[in-house]
Amino acid sequence: MTKLEELDAYTHTVLHQFPRIERHLLSAEMRGAMNKVMRQVVVAWKRKQKSAALFDLDVEVEVFRGLIRKAHRLGYINTERLEVWMRHTNEIGRMVGAWIKNEGGKAMQ
Repeated sequence: MTKLEELDAYTHTVLHQFPRIERHLLSAEMRGAMNKVMRQVVVAWKRKQKSAALFDLDVEVEVFRGLIRKAHRLGYINTERLEVWMRHTNEIGRMVGAWIKNEGGKAMQ
């Protein structure tokens, strides 16, 4: 299972435990953001000119981080769950950053 699939599975598990009132609001927004991240990974992988797609992917990861913090701030997840979720998300962010750096090095050659 890839890191992105692990994040998606964890997100799915956590969102099922959100309050009923938020299942169609913040939960749906977070599911959509996760889907955008996954889509941007595929777009970046397939493009020849990767830099624009990678920066779009980086933005989507940041948006997702913000939604996780919002869920914690609203009390839908506890601090322990926040830390685990952020660890998964930060790992994806580091991988995207390394990919951007790698592609930037290729452009210089």
